Amino acid sequence: MKIICIGRNYSEHAKELGNETPKEPLYFLKPDSAILAKKVPFYYPAFTKDLHYEIELLVKINKLGKHIEERFSHTYYSQIGLGIDFTARDIQQECKSKGLPWEKAKGFDGSAIIGTQFFDKEKFESVQDINFSLNKNGKEVQKGNSKDMIFTIDKIISYVSQFMTLKIGDIIYTGTPAGVGPISIGDKLEGFLEGEKLISLNIK
Repeated sequence: MKIICIGRNYSEHAKELGNETPKEPLYFLKPDSAILAKKVPFYYPAFTKDLHYEIELLVKINKLGKHIEERFSHTYYSQIGLGIDFTARDIQQECKSKGLPWEKAKGFDGSAIIGTQFFDKEKFESVQDINFSLNKNGKEVQKGNSKDMIFTIDKIISYVSQFMTLKIGDIIYTGTPAGVGPISIGDKLEGFLEGEKLISLNIK
């Protein structure tokens, strides 16, 4: 399975990092080894001194597809979840400054947190109006709604499928809203999807 991550999909987040708003979806990959296994603690990596949280809505692909027309994208997923994309921001900036790829800042072991469950998309009145948020040590630090995405879920699926085949079980991280920031050892992160807690993570 692949983990496909969409960058800069919320304009306010692009602005807070000093990036231009993209004209088309920007994506990168994480390996499946990036997924933090259930009940395994998260340890702050020794190779970074500036680790950032990014809360995101997740989409799980449910059938094989390539060159998918946007009008058919909705048939390629049925479940919505919640995740955290961890970024070693100092390493990412260093790589960017040298014009190098920055997978090591995004794809390290444990960098992809997946919530306790996925929900059938029919649970929501519209996939373009889903609320989600992240608390750090009991204080809300990120709050987003899928209506604020620059590129919709259907657009993302269609676009990515022009370049690579989507397979059953692939997971798409759809982008993070404004409010990303650093974490420290001892912090606790809690992620909510429509008010239901799906992530509870202690940083060790």
